[in-house]
Amino acid sequence: MRAVTFQAPGVVEVHDVPDPEITDRRDAIVRIEASGICGSDLHIYHGRVQIEPGFTIGHEYVGTVLAVGEGVNRFAAGERVLGCFQCACGECFFCRRGLFHRCEHSRTFGHGATLGSLQGTQAEMALIPNADLTLRRVPDGMSADVALFAGDVMGTGFHAANASGVQGGDTVCVLGLGPVGLCAVQAARAAGAAHVVAVDSVEQRLDLARSFGATAVHLTEQDVRAEVRGLTEGRGADVTIDAVGDGRVLETALRVTRNCGAVQCVGVYAERTDVHMGLMWLKALTVRGGHANVLAHVDRVLAMMSAGLLDPAPLVTHHMTLNEAPLAYAIYDAREALKIVLTP
Repeated sequence: MRAVTFQAPGVVEVHDVPDPEITDRRDAIVRIEASGICGSDLHIYHGRVQIEPGFTIGHEYVGTVLAVGEGVNRFAAGERVLGCFQCACGECFFCRRGLFHRCEHSRTFGHGATLGSLQGTQAEMALIPNADLTLRRVPDGMSADVALFAGDVMGTGFHAANASGVQGGDTVCVLGLGPVGLCAVQAARAAGAAHVVAVDSVEQRLDLARSFGATAVHLTEQDVRAEVRGLTEGRGADVTIDAVGDGRVLETALRVTRNCGAVQCVGVYAERTDVHMGLMWLKALTVRGGHANVLAHVDRVLAMMSAGLLDPAPLVTHHMTLNEAPLAYAIYDAREALKIVLTP
């Protein structure tokens, strides 16, 4: 089959690779209908997250079940499904507590040996471990463009609002308006936030945030802290979401959040960074980070997307073929696209 493979920083290529095979009774094989390029894929593309040359990348996917192992009970060949970016065992200490994102046997699609050696989904087919937990049926009438968001990007945006404790009437500041940040804007609004301040330097992304009901603030042309304080009688945001994964963004988050507020880091941090612990301590802030618990949220996210409470469709700006993946990555890296969907 054809698949998008990482070769070196800045270089991805489409190659013929072996077809996936069922090796565990809980496995399924899915023929991929659509796969997204994610900001996390860019970390691999840049060499920030290191994987082996030749490894198939990608972790967002919608497709049709081709085959299942004898231990798969919820799905059968021919069913249209979407999947989560990460697999969990469902049985370890953390899974028994619903903390699937910290599963002791977790595997992440398309991230190499460090995260479980699970080949990615930017391919014609993919092997899906523990399919009963990893997969969900695509709701009737839902497009592939929308469905593939449930298993990663919208699930992460929802997690940002949920884990940080956004409540009705809150003011939420979202720093970084890539797909995750824009999904966090929607999730915060759906959770009842009275004001969502959306911060970026790309006008197209600011315009989208406005269309979702947010107050858009230009990172370099406006004073972010002043804008947030102006909406909160000088207090600062109740919750700030770092959707970038950069020490400078985290510093801004600590400064724009009110005393006893919460900072949620859903952007990827792959290196050490300085944290102003004095500011965090003086303001009594709660700071959380890590993978989103998408497996725990996916059913609620799907229900909200089906009801129109969350709608990622406006985030898809490009459709390209699998064979165009090298060009697609170059376009995405140049910030000329918001979300690219690849089709075999």
